[in-house]
Amino acid sequence: MTKRIVVLISGSGSNLQAIIDNCQNGSIDGAVVGVISNRPDVYGLERATSSEIANQVIDHKVYGSREDYDCDLARAINAYQPDIIVLAGFMRILTPAFVQQFQGKMVNIHPSLLPKYQGLNTHQRAIDAGDDVHGVSVHFVTEELDGGPVILQAKVPVFDTDTSDDLAARVHQQEHRIYPLVVGWMCQNRLVMVQDSDSSTAKLDDVILPAQGYAAD
Repeated sequence: MTKRIVVLISGSGSNLQAIIDNCQNGSIDGAVVGVISNRPDVYGLERATSSEIANQVIDHKVYGSREDYDCDLARAINAYQPDIIVLAGFMRILTPAFVQQFQGKMVNIHPSLLPKYQGLNTHQRAIDAGDDVHGVSVHFVTEELDGGPVILQAKVPVFDTDTSDDLAARVHQQEHRIYPLVVGWMCQNRLVMVQDSDSSTAKLDDVILPAQGYAAD
């Protein structure tokens, strides 16, 4: 059965487009059935409309608390009856109750080689630290910000002349390659999150992945 995917966005939706394209060309055995943005008038909504995908705005600015916002967001997500929830540049810190509701079927992409540089401004932080390698991680979402088990990473070089924009562009190319791959694994039931009393891990094809995810070197 084709998996139902809901994508949450806050901006241009380039990763959303990569996932849509891979669904349409058959690389992902799934379909994006809904797109939700916490910001109005972002280009990602136009991408969804162009692909005839239902989309809506749930504007966080009209809510008095994160709890109220997340309650309505969860209700909207559940209306699509999704198998997978994909955070694609969704710039919100999620409440524990929300995360628990979708635990194990919600993934995020973060522009660093986690656990390095959780949070914002990752490209500039990598440059400021003098790193010669930077990258991107796809991970399951848990209550710890950018702290869920890593599924897959991609590395890029950092050059002495790089600006943060240069590095971001290089990372984005890898994002559009690895995020559809992970979503495809989930649609094939190859990828799951295993939770025990005090930790969680990612398992691909019945093999527990190391801390840096699949094919770590």
